[in-house]
Amino acid sequence: MARKKPSKETSEFSPATCEGHVLVCGGSAASKDADPANSRKESAKLEAAAALQRDLAMARTIARLVDERGGRTFFVGGCVRDKLMGIQAKDLDLEVHGIEPACLRELLEGLGHCSERGASFGILALDGYGLDIAQPRRERAIGVHHTDFEVDVDPFIGTYEAAIRRDFTINALMEDVLTGEVIDHFNGVADLQAGILRHVSEASFAEDPLRVLRAAQFAARFEFKLAPETISLCSTMDLTALSKERVMGELEKALLKAERPSLFFETLREMEQLDTWFPEVAALVGVQQPPQYHPEGDVWAHTMCVIDQAVKSRDQATWPLAFMLAALAHDFGKPATTELIDGRWRAFGHENEGVAVAHVFIRRLTAERKLATYVESMVKLHMRPNAIVGCAKKAKSFNRLFDSSVSPEDLLLIAKSDYLGCGGTSAEAYSKTEEALRGRLADYRELMARPHVTGEDLIKAGLKPGPQFSEALAYAHKMRLAGIAKERVLQSTLGYVRTLK
Repeated sequence: MARKKPSKETSEFSPATCEGHVLVCGGSAASKDADPANSRKESAKLEAAAALQRDLAMARTIARLVDERGGRTFFVGGCVRDKLMGIQAKDLDLEVHGIEPACLRELLEGLGHCSERGASFGILALDGYGLDIAQPRRERAIGVHHTDFEVDVDPFIGTYEAAIRRDFTINALMEDVLTGEVIDHFNGVADLQAGILRHVSEASFAEDPLRVLRAAQFAARFEFKLAPETISLCSTMDLTALSKERVMGELEKALLKAERPSLFFETLREMEQLDTWFPEVAALVGVQQPPQYHPEGDVWAHTMCVIDQAVKSRDQATWPLAFMLAALAHDFGKPATTELIDGRWRAFGHENEGVAVAHVFIRRLTAERKLATYVESMVKLHMRPNAIVGCAKKAKSFNRLFDSSVSPEDLLLIAKSDYLGCGGTSAEAYSKTEEALRGRLADYRELMARPHVTGEDLIKAGLKPGPQFSEALAYAHKMRLAGIAKERVLQSTLGYVRTLK
């Protein structure tokens, strides 16, 4: 993804178009119209654009009313940064200076129902709008958790003091809602143009260790480099007190929003901050692979290539986050299994070894069992599609493989990403393999749509539910995967049940 330099001119926040935005439109119009998923995406984009315009209109109304009372209203944070980068803003944050909190609340209540989104930080909202409305504040850490901050709201501290609490210079930009003037106390525009992430204040930055992960996440999303002094500062910060939810939130953004999520991990490695939350990823560094098959380098280099390749299939996956995590974890078993055998690096059984490692990794980040199950399934099976397609296996082998996967479609995407993550390979070289696998998957789906033996069929045949019932259904399912017609499966299953008595 090529970085877009910020414009020095102010302009309206406007609905996203293909040109001038990070999101790249691809494919023909006809194919998009024919795809319900694309239609839903386009509809969602239009709805988001309409909501943004409503928010902008309300922001200007608020700014005019604040101006009449002697105050000033600014867009702050990410929406200013994204606008200058040519990225469509999704959320608008306002900061109101120069009027008392009670006056601001009274003003907002005159426009609709006003509520607090963050009572401790003085953040207000209007029902029906996506605006976060705050006033300048000072913050001071009084503990190790993200809620352990002493907050002092002060609408009269000025723009410099208000901006100095921000994490990075590119996020410390402010834009006057009425005039479009950009306030840039810390050279954030210059850093945007240079593609640099630089912290604003060493003292305030160090108070929230999540900013280390945010730095890596922004580096991945925007393909920016960290300033040397920011790398040095991040390397000194302790991440152990972070909650798994906050860590997962930053990882999710990197995996789902970045075109090169590898930069998230590369940046953490540069900071020497991989081990606390991602030790399984750190363990991949230096694990050797046979260079004739992996010219890209060690398992770390391969995994970074694979997750960047997986981005190309991310939108096709049934569960994009789980898919990206599976791509990351697919070779977690190699550090424990890699050996030099007869002059060649081997990792026999790494797919099985990696299941338990992936389980520990996922459970450290989330309690979501379905996510762990998905990732473990993909890790265990990731080698099988490419292995069996080259061995002229019968349909039954493919059917069993697909049947054992939590998502056969995603398994093929993982296998493709793994193959293309080996240096020197190309999508064209893989096309015949992919075509063959998708053909086998289509056959499996067609087979699964045929009539098959059910519990009701067994009951009608005289069987009573009991210990042997589930065993009989499992037997019938194995025959189904072999492509045997329902009538024969039923007869054979009934005969099998008689042998169990």
